[in-house]
Amino acid sequence: AVQLTLGPKGRNVVIDKSYGSPKITKDGVTVAKEISFSNKFMNIGASLVKDVASKTNDEAGDGTTTATVLARYIYKEGCKSVAAGMNPMDLRRGIQIAVNEIVAKLKEMSIPVKGKEEIQHVATISANGDENIGRLVASIYEKSGKDATVTVSDGKTLHTEVEFVEGLKFDRGFISPYFITNPKLGKVELENPKILLVDKKITNVQSILHLLEHCAQANQSLLIVCEDIDSEPITTLVVNKLRGGLRICVVKAPGFGDNRKLTMEDIAISCGAQLISEEIGMQLDKCEPTVLGTAKQVIVTKDDTIIMHGAGSKKDVDSRIQSLKELRDKTTSTYDKEKLDERVGRLTGGVAVIKVGGSSEVEVSELKDRINDALCATKAASEEGIVIGGGMALLNASKSLGKLKGKNFDQNQGIEIVQKACRIPCKAICDNAGYEGSVIVDKQLEENNINIGFDAATGKKINMVEEGVIDPTKVVRCAIVNSSGVASLMITTEAVVVEEDKPEKEHKHPAGPPMDGMYQSCLLYTSP
Repeated sequence: AVQLTLGPKGRNVVIDKSYGSPKITKDGVTVAKEISFSNKFMNIGASLVKDVASKTNDEAGDGTTTATVLARYIYKEGCKSVAAGMNPMDLRRGIQIAVNEIVAKLKEMSIPVKGKEEIQHVATISANGDENIGRLVASIYEKSGKDATVTVSDGKTLHTEVEFVEGLKFDRGFISPYFITNPKLGKVELENPKILLVDKKITNVQSILHLLEHCAQANQSLLIVCEDIDSEPITTLVVNKLRGGLRICVVKAPGFGDNRKLTMEDIAISCGAQLISEEIGMQLDKCEPTVLGTAKQVIVTKDDTIIMHGAGSKKDVDSRIQSLKELRDKTTSTYDKEKLDERVGRLTGGVAVIKVGGSSEVEVSELKDRINDALCATKAASEEGIVIGGGMALLNASKSLGKLKGKNFDQNQGIEIVQKACRIPCKAICDNAGYEGSVIVDKQLEENNINIGFDAATGKKINMVEEGVIDPTKVVRCAIVNSSGVASLMITTEAVVVEEDKPEKEHKHPAGPPMDGMYQSCLLYTSP
């Protein structure tokens, strides 16, 4: 099911949902996550392969289909070798030797990303050849830079639009998942919240009770950013949130030591709040509601927080940015310069919101999946560069494995398994496009120019770099590393332990008159 989605002419997969309308997608990891079996032994195998896709998605944001296809082939061929009497541990060592060589070759072939055009090509390929998405993503990165913060949301029109919003982002997420307001996306979304900034640990709920009451009376949500918080106040806040009394979220302050306090001051300036610190004689239980800042919207995930349209004055923010830049120019420490750059970026960086439009919920959902893939691929490309796409990079890298030798025959077999596995993505892309994959793979292996490859979209041999058929190096690297790691471990597995299904207990009927007698009495009663 996952392999069907690979390539520019890959097919869509329809996923049945227990609630709502079915989901149509071409995203490999989405398809993989929906697959489960009633047989527990089969389900363990499926879960391990799903982990390959999920890990690749977490690291690179794309390449999940390639990773799944590679894992399947490596495991299948490894099982055949073990059945033929080969040592599984030596097979695993051979696989690891081959993968290390492939990774080194990919780094050697990698080309740094330069300019809007190459970013557009990367995004277009990742979005399954959708040039509109490619142009959209390229325009965002051109305006906001490679470190741009981008969020994807549902639009209200038939067309996809981009809105640039001034915002501040830091890498701390919610303390408890019970604060989540949008379970589908796993996010906390607060509209026009008050913001409380505390430079110490909150140990009891009484110290913030007066501020909670103020927000409840004003019917406003509250974001608390503090050094830490004890379990007792967290429990109280969670109970209040679950009962619908208060929309609230608690986030730990970003950074460590002195940098934490300085970052908190930056946040305070951007949202018009006052940092509550005992160093300047302020006590949390005696402060007035005027210390609270505000923003138009706050979005919190498990990993980070975005504060959009903070109420801080532009003059104060600009003054802070200027002082940070002057401080950066004076300092000699590389670490301090990095932290100051990070703080300047946090205050100046805007948030780009892509509002995805469509004629139906199913269409919007499918488009969002492709846009997210394109964004992740673009970010990955800016980190490690690009290689030629269409599965050709792995195919070219596998040529170097022909001369690679292990310490024994079994290790050589492991190397050969990886060499053949590297052909599978290219073959699958060509097969999905209606071409004979095996023939194209053989012809490509004879090609000496590493930039020349087969374009499955047009059916022609082209210069892949010039025509923009490219993949991020990080995506290809993560796919081969993660798939080989899990598949080779599965090969070395000798036993599987699962929990036995418990038989359902028979329900005993309460004592009473025989059923026959009951029916007879009813019949007697209803007869004329």
